[in-house]
Amino acid sequence: MDMSFRDHFSSHSSFYSEFRPGYPKDLFYYLKNLSPHGKTVWDCGTGTGQAAVPLGELFEKVIASDPSENQIVNAEPHQNVEYRVCKAENSTLGNHEVDLITVAQAFHWFDFNPFYKEVIRVGKKKGILAIWGYGLHSISSEIDGLVDKLYGEIVGPYWPSERKYVEEKYKTIPFPFEEIVPPHFSMKEEWNVDQLLGYLRTWYSVQKYIQKNESDPVLLVEEYIRNSWGPTQTKIVEWPLFFKIGRLPD
Repeated sequence: MDMSFRDHFSSHSSFYSEFRPGYPKDLFYYLKNLSPHGKTVWDCGTGTGQAAVPLGELFEKVIASDPSENQIVNAEPHQNVEYRVCKAENSTLGNHEVDLITVAQAFHWFDFNPFYKEVIRVGKKKGILAIWGYGLHSISSEIDGLVDKLYGEIVGPYWPSERKYVEEKYKTIPFPFEEIVPPHFSMKEEWNVDQLLGYLRTWYSVQKYIQKNESDPVLLVEEYIRNSWGPTQTKIVEWPLFFKIGRLPD
């Protein structure tokens, strides 16, 4: 993979932060149980802090890094979270400094082998590396079909090649550590139709389409989604999570 950093999200960091779903609290309690005596976390590829802030509720110190300065500027502050601008493969952390390393919906952008070397350098012996992501959500068969059309037929050509790892649920990514199989976790939000449409507009492919065509591709399905939504004000939107979790060597 190309080690050069490509900034896919800075242009809409605040918009991204507003409409992104939140991770379940039980996930962070699970991670705490994997590292019961752990005090320090490195949340790598933090974005605007979607995972860093809840981690800060359970750990004494969270170092949250992202190569995008604009993402860090828009990150949510927390007393236990220290934000830094740096690459995943070349962090500013000290040797064997952290007990837990997390990567939430960002790993597919990384250069895998250099990152793993950095994990071994900064992670404590027998520490935990927890990587997770999510793909398309589910609401109802009719709405899901319209979102699938947007995802594939309309903006499909605008997704970067790394998106394939998300579609494959990280199953094809090499993972050199002793794997731990977690229980099932999913994100759930109770959203109205405008929140869903706002979320769709955070997609990288949608933003890229807008830049190239000077038109909003979500408008091609928006009316159909609104009609399919029906009179219900809110609906449950669910994203199943997928994982690569492992224990570092002695």
